[in-house]
Amino acid sequence: MRPAVRLARAALVAALAAALACAAWVAWVLWKIESFRPEPELAVYDAGIVLGAALWDGEPSPGLRERLDKALELYREGRFRVLILTGGYDHPGSRLSEAEGMRHYLAARGVPEDRMLLENEARSTYENLLFSRGIMEREGLRTALIVTHDFHAARARDVALRLGYDRPGFATAESKVLPASQKHAREVLAWTKWKLDSLLLRFGLQIPDRPGL
Repeated sequence: MRPAVRLARAALVAALAAALACAAWVAWVLWKIESFRPEPELAVYDAGIVLGAALWDGEPSPGLRERLDKALELYREGRFRVLILTGGYDHPGSRLSEAEGMRHYLAARGVPEDRMLLENEARSTYENLLFSRGIMEREGLRTALIVTHDFHAARARDVALRLGYDRPGFATAESKVLPASQKHAREVLAWTKWKLDSLLLRFGLQIPDRPGL
């Protein structure tokens, strides 16, 4: 067999192996999303943590409103003492942080401002939960119910456990505004980033700055 033929065959085998590995990874992520089941919940948590998402012209985007409406429902049920609203600035020049936009939305619906603690720096799920944990430690809060979308919850739990949250609860909103293809594709990318970041953390290395996931 000529060298060129052997090289072409080896390249084809490598390409097929890579394609199968990618397909297996995507299937695993989708399974993680669909198989997520929260831990048994406490009756009342010290804090409800609402994970941020984009603002549109200073107002919560439709997707973020779904999370906030879920948090508002839980607050009215008395499921937590205070809310931690976490999310930084979407881009340079943003007028409000995601957390400030969330506060305005909830305050307009009757949540007292002294019941809302703001975290204005986070630009990823990891930072959302890392910085919120700092607020909890500062305020003497021990238990947390994390509010996010159903498709995001499995990854958020993985991050929370990596950060040392003690049996975090999860309350999830089902999105009616985000297409399934969009949210699943985004989560595949986000899980890939998070697993790579986890390896860096394990070896004591710094996570690269990749905002938005």
